[in-house]
Amino acid sequence: METLKVSAHSKTKALAGALAAVVRNDGVVELQAIGAGAVNQAIKAIAVARGYVAPNGINLIVIPSFVEITINDEERTAIKFTVEKR
Repeated sequence: METLKVSAHSKTKALAGALAAVVRNDGVVELQAIGAGAVNQAIKAIAVARGYVAPNGINLIVIPSFVEITINDEERTAIKFTVEKR
C-alpha cells in the first residue's frame, strides 16, 4: 500500500490528484499527517479527490486511525487515513 505524507504546506489539488491516481490504480492509499494543519490539508484533499473519481463510478471511504512513527529518533503520533474505493 502506498503512503502519502501530508504536511501543512501540501497543495490540496496536487495531493488530491495523487490520491485519486493511486486509488484508481491500487484501490487503496494511506495518508499520514502530523499536526492540525496537515490533518486539515489531508481532509480537504480527500474531499476534492472524491470529486475527481466520482465520474468513474468510484466512491471513497476513509478509515482514520493513530500510528506511532519515528522522525529523527523521536517518536511522534500521526493520524493515518486509509482511503479505499467502494
